[in-house]
Amino acid sequence: MGPNISAEPSADTRRALDGLRALVQALRESSRSAEQSMGLSGAQLFVLQKLGESPAISLNDLARRTHTHQSSVSVVVTRLVRRGLIQRLRSPADARALELRLTSRGQGLLRRAPGAAQDRLIAAIEALGTARRRLLASALDDVARALSLPSAPPMFFEEPAARRKTVAGRARAATRRGTRS
Repeated sequence: MGPNISAEPSADTRRALDGLRALVQALRESSRSAEQSMGLSGAQLFVLQKLGESPAISLNDLARRTHTHQSSVSVVVTRLVRRGLIQRLRSPADARALELRLTSRGQGLLRRAPGAAQDRLIAAIEALGTARRRLLASALDDVARALSLPSAPPMFFEEPAARRKTVAGRARAATRRGTRS
């Protein structure tokens, strides 16, 4: 049996859901726009923009700049490396360490790129002030835990690798059959 949900939802619950819907919609539209104009997901564009702020940075530094878990940003970086937009190079300061750099192709794409919605979202959260930001983080953690969501989710609108392969496989099969799913 599911949670007890009253027939009369509270005004605060509705306000919270309206806020979440507006955020998700803005992020979805930004990602769709990046996909249509640049051929990149919103997450890929965001990573390129953060990487473009420095000549070279480590994956851990990039994760900090994107406010994302290292494993989540690593998936996006791998896709960008495959597309020739980012390169992984040995650090001149420490040969054991890898640095990420934009390729000339990545730099060219970035010059034409629109701003990422994630930057506006981060700025809005930072503007809340410490106490309200902590309260928001705590409340969202509680909701995520109640929903049994992963502790290191993928970046906004970036498909996990397994799902992306499944979706791509279905699209190829539909194309071979002469249909679209």
